[in-house]
Order: sequence, then structure tokens, then C-alpha cells
Amino acid sequence: MRTEPSPGNLPAREHLPAGNAGTPVLDVVIPVYNEEKDLQPCVLRLHEHLARTFPYAFRITIADNASTDTTPLVAARLEAEIAEVRAFRLEQKGRGRALRTVWSASDAPVLAYMDVDLSTDLNALLPLVAPLISGHSDLAIGSRLARSSRVVRGAKREFISRTYNLILRGSLQARFSDAQCGFKAIRRDVAQVLLPLVEDTGWFFDTEMLVLAERAGLRIHEVPVDWVDDPDSTVHIVKTATDDLKGVWRVGRALATGSLALDRLARPFGDDPRDREISGVPKGLARQLVGFCVVGGLSTLFYLLLYSGFRTFSGSQVANALALLVSAVANTAANRRLTFGVRGRGGAVKHQAQGLVVFGIGLALTSGSLAALNAATNDPAHSTELAVLIAANLAATVLRFLLFRAWVFPDRRDESPSTVVASHTPAVPVGPASPVFATAPQSPYSTTPEPYGPTSAPYGTTHSPHDHQTWGDATMQLQPVRPNDHDPRDAR
Repeated sequence: MRTEPSPGNLPAREHLPAGNAGTPVLDVVIPVYNEEKDLQPCVLRLHEHLARTFPYAFRITIADNASTDTTPLVAARLEAEIAEVRAFRLEQKGRGRALRTVWSASDAPVLAYMDVDLSTDLNALLPLVAPLISGHSDLAIGSRLARSSRVVRGAKREFISRTYNLILRGSLQARFSDAQCGFKAIRRDVAQVLLPLVEDTGWFFDTEMLVLAERAGLRIHEVPVDWVDDPDSTVHIVKTATDDLKGVWRVGRALATGSLALDRLARPFGDDPRDREISGVPKGLARQLVGFCVVGGLSTLFYLLLYSGFRTFSGSQVANALALLVSAVANTAANRRLTFGVRGRGGAVKHQAQGLVVFGIGLALTSGSLAALNAATNDPAHSTELAVLIAANLAATVLRFLLFRAWVFPDRRDESPSTVVASHTPAVPVGPASPVFATAPQSPYSTTPEPYGPTSAPYGTTHSPHDHQTWGDATMQLQPVRPNDHDPRDAR
């Protein structure tokens, strides 16, 4: 039995360290707008659950986004009565705005949020954040559409939810199952790099965050949840659906044009530069081959349509040359973007010029095939011409892929190793004297950049450099904090 580590082993992921017992590991944000009735029962129930079941220090942050009722007073009272509760007030509406503001300023290594109605069973909270604490995943979402989920809601909301997720899968190629479940978590080090790329400030915020994270290669963990619909929900379905569709269009257009700086993100476990040192492993060959086949199939259909159209007013050689030229330009552009992942305009002219050389080779094969057919038969049928062209194009396709991969779009990752920006090195506590404090992205909606501690006011309180303990050992394990160890109701 092998006992020595294989040289092909992936790098180990680090368990999140924790500071002293006063530093929260988890910060659960509850965004609210005019929730004076439901806020207190929600916070009390969530606090009781966390104190009883969560083995680490935690914080509950109420993010009031411009409520006009007595919600701010209820939040202030809860903050005064419960040590683990913080309240924050924003003067502008938007769930996304509230989450980005609080998450950007929080010092907890794991950030989560849930809806105030607590439609999701809280027993899913620990499974939600556990993969983030262990370092296994970067984001985590609750899913109402998983097979093992138990969901109680009306047919109308069920139809809307499933339709929306089908739209995401069809338009943005999303692979996660439930975008809008109000039960999500993210690691703080990932959020610091991901949140500045998210533009939406409303209900589409978490969908956009998930799409960008998935496209950047971050690992998203899904947890089946038990969910009971809130019949008194204040969400405006029509307006929310309209805004979501606008967001899908905006994000889809940005992804298609390559305008999003997704190279700023990387999932070290699956895209670590050390992974590429493993010998004998093809670098993306299977994925490139599938993409090339799909583009090639569509290009062949496009070519045959063009040929049939040009053949109506020109000879076979001219129609073949024109159809092949137009389809070759489209084929090179599609393979550049979709198969080999080259984005932006840099080198596009050079790639098209090289593609025309490949086109010339294909033209020689297909034209030679037509010449041979005409030499063998004086007046070949149109169907015979098409059959010969298909066979010639298949041969040209194999050669085109080899030339594209080895010459036009060669893999140059070994020449210029990519830089991993969002790594899973343990996050250090943030303070005025910390280097992270000076470089961490600040939310445009936060009036003060300082993080808040568990015993201070949420935002804007001055901290001493000694307020936080520095984590020097990257392998330090989380120390359990059980607030109710002496509670007679606790069976532990």
C-alpha cells in the first residue's frame, strides 16, 4: 500500500483559523425593510438556535435598508439586549446594497444571510457554513429544488422559481439549482474580491454573485433545505421578475463581450499553479475538443447554407470559396472565444490571419475534392456535391483543430504563470494597523471603512491595534465556543 504522497496530489486547503473567543467566526446578516412585526421573533429564534447548536462564536447583524416604520427602534432594542446582535442602518433601499455594505465591513471569516421570515429550516445553517469553515468551498447556497429538499409553497411561486432557474441555465449556463433562495454564505476573503464585480443592489444581487463566482471557477456548495412559504411575503413578484430579467441580459452581455475581469478570481484548489506541474495530464484537451466539435458542427451547417445560397448564382468553385471564407472567419472567432477561452481584442487580427491560413488548407482540400468529382463525372448531382464536401470538411476539421491548438491558440500558461488573487490563505483580522485594512476593497455605500468587533458599535468605532489577536499559525484549528455549556437545557 502506498504511504508516500503522490507528486500529483492537489495542495491541501486550510481550515479557517480563529482568533480569541471574542472574534466571531460567523456573521449572519438579516436584511430588512419595514419588518417591525417579524424582526424580533426572527432574531430571538435565530439567536437561540445559534447559541444552542453552533460551536463557534457568532454575530447577528440586522441590516435595515431605509425602513419607514419602527423597524430601526426594534433593531436598536435587540442590539442593546443581546450581546451578539448588531444593528446597521442604510438610508437607501436594496437587499444587495445592504448585504454588500455589511459583508464588506465585517471581520468574520464566514459571512451569511437569511430572510427575516425564516422560511428556511435553521437546521440547514451549520451544513451551509461548514464547508466554508473547513476550506472545502468558497460559497454555499440553500437549494429548494434539490431532490431531498422538502418545500411547501403555492403552485404560482413554484412555477416562477423553476422558470427563472431554467432561464439562468439556458442563457447564462448556470449549473447551480436555486438562485433566489434567501439562505447563502460566502468566505470573507472571497467576498473581498468578488463583491466589487457585482453591480446589482436589489434582488438580482445574489444571482449575479453566483454567476460570476461560477464563471470564475469558484466552488459553490449546495445544501438541500426544508422551506415553508411565507404567505405574507412583501416581495413584488412582477417587478422583481422584470428586474431579474434585465439583470440576466446585462450579465449575459458582459460575459459575451468579455468585459468582466473574472481573471481577478481563482479557486486555488482547482486552479492552483502547482496543479499544472503534474506531468502527462492534457491541459483542457477534452473540454477544447467538445467545444471545437460543437462550433464545427454549427459552422458546417452555416457553410452548407451559404454554399447552397451562393450556388444559385455562381459555379461550384466560387460558391465553395465564398462559403468557406465567410464560415472560416465566423469559425475562428467562435473557437477563439468559446473553445480556447481567448477574450478581449488583443491578438484578434493575428488570430484571424492565422485562421485564414488554416482556411487555405481547408479550401485546398474541398476544392481538390470538387475538382476530382468533376473530373470523374461531367454533371454531378447537387446531393453528390454536398456529400463530397461533407467528407472533405471532416478531414479538414481534424487538421483545423490540430493547427488551432498547436499554432493559432497554443497553451502558453507555462510561459507566464497566472497570478492567483483570491486565495484561500487564512484571513487575518482587520484593524487600523493591519495591511489588509489598507488594501481591502471598501463598499461605496459604507460611511466608515473600519470593521466592527463583537463588543463595539457596528461601524465607525475607533479600534486599537491590540483589539485583535494576530493569527500566526496557518494551521491553527477553530476553538469551540459553547455559550450554553452551563445551561441546564443543553444536553452536552
